[in-house]
Amino acid sequence: MYWTLELASYLSDAPWPATKDELVDYAIRTGAPLEVVENLQAIEDEDDSYESIQEIWSDYPTDEDFLWNEDEY
Repeated sequence: MYWTLELASYLSDAPWPATKDELVDYAIRTGAPLEVVENLQAIEDEDDSYESIQEIWSDYPTDEDFLWNEDEY
């Protein structure tokens, strides 16, 4: 299983919190690439509910990862 920012972006508007099956269904319905569906199917914890993409891909960048000062813009 591998994630890239592009692949993870297909789940950015997913209905969180969601289970693995709900996320697979969402990815298929929205036309996400096959890699996204395969990555989701590779998750071992089937009954767990995920609150965000960070619980699936811990390296997903957040607003805190960017170094610009929002007050300047």
